[in-house]
Amino acid sequence: MRPRGLVLITALVWLACATAGAQQPTRNPHGKLQEECAVCHSPETWSPARVSSRFDHAKKGFALVGAHAQTACRSCHASLDFHGAPGDCVSCHKDVHHSELGIDCARCHTPRNFLDRSIMVRAHQLTRFPLSGSHLTVDCEQCHTPMPQGRLTFVNLSTQCVECHLPQYQTAKNPDHVAGGFSQNCSPCHSPTVWTNARFNHDATPFPLTGKHRTVTCLQCHGDGVYAGKSTACVSCHQQDYNATTNPNHTAAAFQTTCQDCHTTAGWTGAAFNHTSFRLPHNSAQCSDCHTNPSSYATFTCTVCHTQAQTGPKHSGVSGYVWNSTNCYACHRR
Repeated sequence: MRPRGLVLITALVWLACATAGAQQPTRNPHGKLQEECAVCHSPETWSPARVSSRFDHAKKGFALVGAHAQTACRSCHASLDFHGAPGDCVSCHKDVHHSELGIDCARCHTPRNFLDRSIMVRAHQLTRFPLSGSHLTVDCEQCHTPMPQGRLTFVNLSTQCVECHLPQYQTAKNPDHVAGGFSQNCSPCHSPTVWTNARFNHDATPFPLTGKHRTVTCLQCHGDGVYAGKSTACVSCHQQDYNATTNPNHTAAAFQTTCQDCHTTAGWTGAAFNHTSFRLPHNSAQCSDCHTNPSSYATFTCTVCHTQAQTGPKHSGVSGYVWNSTNCYACHRR
């Protein structure tokens, strides 16, 4: 009797379980997702799931575009409860910027490609350093260098050129920037378009370039390697011209070294001295006609050209008349 009783009890337990299972509905593993099973599953096989084109992910609050359209569901839906999947970028993408730039990845990245530069450049234009010229094409890492921890630095970076271009500054030899004491402000000479073919605006200095000075090379004036604090006196460059001049002899006559009194930047030759105390016809005379003493142009004698053989009235023999230049000035216009 006991074996028959055991069989009966076992049968009753199985029947009770089967009846209970038939009364309990199958639990949806996807949480509150309200979609027909056929959208993702087929009668032939339950897995792997194949999402039908009829399923519109955008209606769930997150449109699948770009690379997201090619991503497997489980890449974002780690849990089968799809309804609870977060929609912010950092929930799937590691923040390599360590919250320096906030959590809105869309400011710089697009769903098409995480390294899409187009939107990065547009975002950069709103910063303290808008990109232009060659800066538009360089990799971010060239300016945002990795720190020891491996992450890139983006905030509180200096906008000074020398922060990136110090090696170029230190190795520049034409001219030598370091020896010449050049400013580390690159922008007055260099442009963002190309580093070479630098142009210096000399007109913004205490010595604007005019005339022939615009045609000389930098080394003709700065051959001594001095750029900052360079003397603007003409003789600092033209001492040899001063020493070699013989018509008239500047050195022997102890001429002043203020070249601009007689010369212009239009050309070294063709100098003209402004004889403010002597008017025509003296302007047509040669310097040596009146300045007979080559060692001193500060003195001259009228009687070298103007002899005593004057008539109407005749000067010689006049009572109390002394024939000298001072008396000439008393009656004659210069």
